[in-house]
Amino acid sequence: MAVPVPLRPDYDSASLRFLARRSKDADQTRRLLALAVIYDGSSRSEAAKLGGVGLQVVRDWVLAFNTLGPDGLIGKHAA
Repeated sequence: MAVPVPLRPDYDSASLRFLARRSKDADQTRRLLALAVIYDGSSRSEAAKLGGVGLQVVRDWVLAFNTLGPDGLIGKHAA
């Protein structure tokens, strides 16, 4: 089994939930909340279920978030 890509250490679940409450982009909100559950210790499968996507999409979100921060979860960056 492949090792999951770790989330960047300069955020945590509380900060992502804070950003999700203030986001005006529904897709970004969903993505932030899905990543927040990973920070909480839930599995990537649980994050995928919450986000309504597959594991590969969650991996893509993690990579976009790690590169661009919360802005990576908007529009074309997050697909």
